[in-house]
Amino acid sequence: MLPALFRRTPLPASPWPVTVYYDGACTLCNTEMTNLMLRNTRGLLRFVDCSQPGFNAGPPGVDPRELMRVLHAQTANGTLVLGIPAFELAYAGAGLNLIAGLLGAPVLHPIAVWLYPFVADNRERFPKWLARVMFGTAVRRAAERAAVQQCGDGRCHVAPAPVDSTSQPF
Repeated sequence: MLPALFRRTPLPASPWPVTVYYDGACTLCNTEMTNLMLRNTRGLLRFVDCSQPGFNAGPPGVDPRELMRVLHAQTANGTLVLGIPAFELAYAGAGLNLIAGLLGAPVLHPIAVWLYPFVADNRERFPKWLARVMFGTAVRRAAERAAVQQCGDGRCHVAPAPVDSTSQPF
C-alpha cells in the first residue's frame, strides 16, 4: 500500500468551472498560468493571482500564505484540490489532456507528487531567463493557437478574461 502522499487522488467528475489560485509574483508560476489562460478557450478555468498585497479573497478558511505556497484549485461545488491534482484539473480545463493524463498516470503521478513540494518550495530559485526560455515558446504557441481558434470562423471572438481577485468574491 502506498503512503497517502503517493496515492492517486480521484478528481471530481464534473468540476467546471475551476478557480485556480496562483502566485503571480513568481516568474515560473505566472508564465505557466499565462499559458493556461491563453488556452482557456472554453472558459472552464478562472484564475486568481494571490500575490497582491493584502490579498484575502481566497476560499473560506484557507490561509493566503498557503495559497501562495502550493497551487490550489476550487471546483464548482467548492472542493479544494491541491498540488499535482490541481495541475491536472488546470491542464484538463485548458484542453491539455495529454499533460493532465501524464500527471495522473499510475507511474508518473507518485513521482510528480513527490517532486512537487521541492519545486514549489524552490521555485523562486529557478532562473527567470530559463523560465522564459523553457515556457515562453509554449506561451507563444498557446497565444497563436487561441488567436486562430477565436478568429477561425471569419469573425474574432474575445477570449474569457482571467478572474481578478478583486472582481469575484469567493
